[in-house]
Amino acid sequence: MKALLFVTGRGVGGDAVIALNTARALSEKGFECEFALDHQATGYLFEKNGISWHNVNIPQAGGHAASRITILKAGVKTLKASREAAKLCRDLKPDIVVGIIGGGAIIGCTAARMARIPAVGMVATPTDSKIVSQMTTTIALPESPLFGYQTKKNVYSSYLPINPNITGGNKENALKYMPADFNKNLPTILFSSGSTLFEKMAKAPSIIKDELDANFLVVGAPLEKEYEDYLESVMHLGYVDNLPDLYQLADLVVLSDDGLMIHEALACQLPTIALTHVKYDRYHNMASIFPGAVIESDLRNLKEKICDILRNKEEIEKSTQDYASKIIEAPSKIAEVVYQKYGEYNF
Repeated sequence: MKALLFVTGRGVGGDAVIALNTARALSEKGFECEFALDHQATGYLFEKNGISWHNVNIPQAGGHAASRITILKAGVKTLKASREAAKLCRDLKPDIVVGIIGGGAIIGCTAARMARIPAVGMVATPTDSKIVSQMTTTIALPESPLFGYQTKKNVYSSYLPINPNITGGNKENALKYMPADFNKNLPTILFSSGSTLFEKMAKAPSIIKDELDANFLVVGAPLEKEYEDYLESVMHLGYVDNLPDLYQLADLVVLSDDGLMIHEALACQLPTIALTHVKYDRYHNMASIFPGAVIESDLRNLKEKICDILRNKEEIEKSTQDYASKIIEAPSKIAEVVYQKYGEYNF
């Protein structure tokens, strides 16, 4: 069995990780996985893992930040891109296509239909949710408006697929790489908006660092060089590849209100603050998806929320336990949906 995964983005951040984690689960079902990325994608995570990929055109409208204009521009490019992707499907002859988020979901599923190959779309934005759910079997991820929507046929809801190894970090390994001013006797707060550090997340620790006794760790490569000014008096680790170890070191995490890291932190049973409106002013209400375990905050009340968590850490950790096992099971559930779709055409 062969699956072809169409992946939106640069092959660096969350979408790429979701693709790799999905492929890992599919391989356990017996699928051989290949990947298609946009011509402009650097594919850093794939290259780092020794994985090659195919190049196609995967237009993006901007995800949740998409406007009518960007959606229209992406739509104009979609037909040509789908034809190119359909040719790839015919050449590679996969048994099933999996389209992953945004343009990857739309182009992948459209191309599969044109090539008469079964497909499953994993969706997370209003646009991909609407389009893909009208074409084929759809897996709605938590940021999708279809998440938890039980009455629509062929739509399944799932937490994001994490790598189960994310829970196997070692605190002592993380300590080896800490700056000299790290204090093991203080609580450690990890700040991140993913592989890319957005301004609001870069700014957050600098606002409260003088009011709290804690280690402030910040990970991610700043989106703009000037954001580095916010990081001069905190411990900025940059782009890291030892997140499992850092999760074990942290007492709590402050993350953007979206994406894979919230799932990873909960799988590690970490109290989590979702800082709102970090990425292009988007708001996903992750606190409603994980009530009791994810606490919502903005910059104005961040100190207060951190203090509340530190005072009630054990109680909040109990709430995270309710989600940890379900999140860890998500990759196998996604793989089962894909396998069932494959079975409809091959059994």
